[in-house]
Amino acid sequence: MEHPKMIAAGHVSLDMTPSFPEGESSRRTLGDWIRPGKLVNVGSAQFSPGGSVTNTGLALHKFGADVTLMAKVGDDFFAKLIMERYRELGCEPRFIVSPEETTSYTVVIAPPGCDRCFLHDTAANNTFRASDLDYEEIGKAQYFHFGYPQIMRAFYLNDGAELVEMFRKVKSLGLVTSLDAVAVDPDSEAAKTDWKKVFAKTLPYVDFFVPSVEELCFMLDRERYDFWQKRSGDKDVCMQLSLEEDVKPLARQALSLGCRAVLLKCGAAGMYLETADEEAMKRLSPYFDGTGWGSVSIFEDSFVPDRIRSGTGAGDTSIAAFLYGVSHGMDPETCLQLAAGEGASCITEYDTLSGLLPIDDLLKKVRDGWKKQHFILP
Repeated sequence: MEHPKMIAAGHVSLDMTPSFPEGESSRRTLGDWIRPGKLVNVGSAQFSPGGSVTNTGLALHKFGADVTLMAKVGDDFFAKLIMERYRELGCEPRFIVSPEETTSYTVVIAPPGCDRCFLHDTAANNTFRASDLDYEEIGKAQYFHFGYPQIMRAFYLNDGAELVEMFRKVKSLGLVTSLDAVAVDPDSEAAKTDWKKVFAKTLPYVDFFVPSVEELCFMLDRERYDFWQKRSGDKDVCMQLSLEEDVKPLARQALSLGCRAVLLKCGAAGMYLETADEEAMKRLSPYFDGTGWGSVSIFEDSFVPDRIRSGTGAGDTSIAAFLYGVSHGMDPETCLQLAAGEGASCITEYDTLSGLLPIDDLLKKVRDGWKKQHFILP
């Protein structure tokens, strides 16, 4: 099979993930684990590359895609660890290496049965700009994916001028474009950004917008987001969502800002896809046949995972599977099955890549009757 050329660009970091004991402890909440003054016994830590470029880009590589990875790092030990791991996996990074910067890192706290939390230093990601990208190389590709502008300072300053310029340039080359988001620290500079204004300028150059439902709600409808938080208490927000009252209105708000399709990751509940009409989808790019993609509205329930070890990277790898399906001419339903299936596979291991299944094996597992779980409310 001939694979289209893809670019995965944006945020990269080194993830440090301590392992937690399994069993009865999986019934605890995150608050039970992490308390002031409490000593928590953990197991060995895994060091692995993280961020959108790693999680989505290397997943695409593992699936067999022809993908080039573009990010910015410092000239330091963390960068060497990241690039060494990429090369071990047979993927040569196309990184901007800045001696004046340090490489981003994240401490991932992911107890079993709990949503994870992060301690993060954005570092070199903050100075990554549109002009850093190699547009000659990008022009050789057919698909362009960018992730995490919310923790890349240059891309959200000045109402996202750098983000708009980057997507404008890439879209002028005729590529199919996609944009992923990440959670915003409510106390950060990024939280003060008018994201609705940023997206209103950026999304007309974005074909597939693929944030999580919580990330998008925080940025577009803070009042609704605060209500969700209050409603869920210490429970998972996504397990309290209504498809009609919460998910669909948010997706349509995103579509109204100019993207052609929005895929909302809804955690353990699943994911929701809504698209523009057939005519708009067929005009998307010379590299994409929009037949069958017009006016789609599908909620895909999640698959029952074989086990749960860590949710780290599950959203990013599900997006990689979705984009793989899109780039290989699969229909929306199959693309969503790939996304949900790889998300459920990812969480069976502590790292992002080990649990992922080959695409053909995943499709066979789905067709053999992989059990689903239904959490979304009407």
